[in-house]
Amino acid sequence: MSIIDDWAEKHILQAIEKGELDNLPGQGKPLEIDDDSHVPPHLKAAYRILKNSGFLPPELEDRKRALELVDLLETVEEDSEAFTLKTKELEKLELKMKLAGINTSFLQSKYKITIAKVLKAIK
Repeated sequence: MSIIDDWAEKHILQAIEKGELDNLPGQGKPLEIDDDSHVPPHLKAAYRILKNSGFLPPELEDRKRALELVDLLETVEEDSEAFTLKTKELEKLELKMKLAGINTSFLQSKYKITIAKVLKAIK
């Protein structure tokens, strides 16, 4: 441990002994740890700011939109124009994610099979 780590640890232990850390929000609950290990070091600060502002990184926005499209396709008639348009949008989005190296296995479901059938019928 460095001198700073020792100093911080000493002050934390003193605060615990004095009871200064009792009754804090979330006491006794597991910590919510953000795993940003996959984010390049030069982007971590920017991603943190965006996250705290309610925004997602582009790759997560794409994932979120893809899941929204899958849910939407569940509610639309298969022979409607809306189904065809949303299916094409989902297909483009999935291709974009694959080209970016993002795993799209989360889209593998009964909807994926339905989409494939409709796309074959269209072509």
